[in-house]
Amino acid sequence: VGRSLRAVVDFEALGERTVTIDCDVLQADGGTRTASINGAWIALWQACRKLAAKGAVPRNPVRDHVVAVSVGIVGGRILADLDYSEDSGADVDMNVVMTGNGRLIEVQGTAEREPFTREQLDEMLSAAASAGKKILKVQRRFAEGGSR
Repeated sequence: VGRSLRAVVDFEALGERTVTIDCDVLQADGGTRTASINGAWIALWQACRKLAAKGAVPRNPVRDHVVAVSVGIVGGRILADLDYSEDSGADVDMNVVMTGNGRLIEVQGTAEREPFTREQLDEMLSAAASAGKKILKVQRRFAEGGSR
C-alpha cells in the first residue's frame, strides 16, 4: 500500500514527516488489497489536506489520485473487480494500480491456472483503466469534501 501511495507524494512539500495509514478491510468479497489502496489514498488526501489547511505544509503534497483495481481471466472472460468466487476460480489474477490520469504505478499478475497472452494483458489493462475511472469518480467526491 505504501509503495503505491509514495508514487504520488511530493516529499519536498511533505517535509520531515511520517504518515502511517493502517488498513483494515472489515467487509469484503475479494479485492482486499485494492480496496485498501483506494481507501488509503482517501485517508492520505484528507490528512495532507488538513496539514495544508493548518499551514503545516506549503500545499497538499498529494499530487494525483491512486486507483487500484483487480482484474483477471475467469472462464476465458476478462473481468474487473473480481469477487471472491471469481478470484478463487481465476485462470489469471492481476492487480493494477494507476494514477488518476492513467499512468501505471504497479502491475502484478499471475497465471494461476493458464498462461496468458500479451493481447490478454493489454485487454486486462484496458479493463482496469475503465473500472478505475469509476473508482476515481468516487475518490474525487471524497476529495472535494463529499461522501460516496
